[in-house]
Amino acid sequence: MTTVGILALQGGVAEHQRSLRALGIEPVLVRRTEHLDGLDALILPGGESTTMCTLLRLGGLREPLAGLIGEGLPTYGTCAGMILLAKKVLDTRPDARGFEAMDITVRRNAFGRQADSFECDLDCEGMGGMSLPAVFIRAPKVEECGPGVRVLARVPDGEHIPAQHRGAVVAVEQGSMLATAFHPEVTVDTRFHRYFLERAGVLPAEGAAYNRKG
Repeated sequence: MTTVGILALQGGVAEHQRSLRALGIEPVLVRRTEHLDGLDALILPGGESTTMCTLLRLGGLREPLAGLIGEGLPTYGTCAGMILLAKKVLDTRPDARGFEAMDITVRRNAFGRQADSFECDLDCEGMGGMSLPAVFIRAPKVEECGPGVRVLARVPDGEHIPAQHRGAVVAVEQGSMLATAFHPEVTVDTRFHRYFLERAGVLPAEGAAYNRKG
């Protein structure tokens, strides 16, 4: 039996629970160090990244989780989760320290305030040539990628998308890590979760990642 955890200190935990349950997986909510035992994969949800950093430190979770991720624990971060994975974060507090694992530089809140949230369809590598819906809510964007990072998606051109955001890198992977600036968990589309779980070996790679509703 495999165990998929969701970091449950703050943020969009319930939405990721729903996505995983749609794929037949009952996740473990990770709040304390004892919840790390036996994890096969981990999801870092969206939320408030600086608050998460504080809670990780206060709860003694940052160091052991950073060690597991560094050792290859398959990890997927959405929005704030992408910030936690990044080696370098711009426009954040100096005391906010995540896992510093993925060789990317991200800018926090790069897409603006809550009122600037938007949706678009993205063409993502690994999705069988199909587009998928992406929801951006106070999202970061990737400004630099190291040589070992694969870009999976960029914001498309579109009249409803501000010119300064077009072409921004919003989905990346490196080794056992996956990160998106957007929130697939707030849609009914489970393909990104399935893609992650197939890469992690939790679900068999059967091409079902292209089924729009999981």
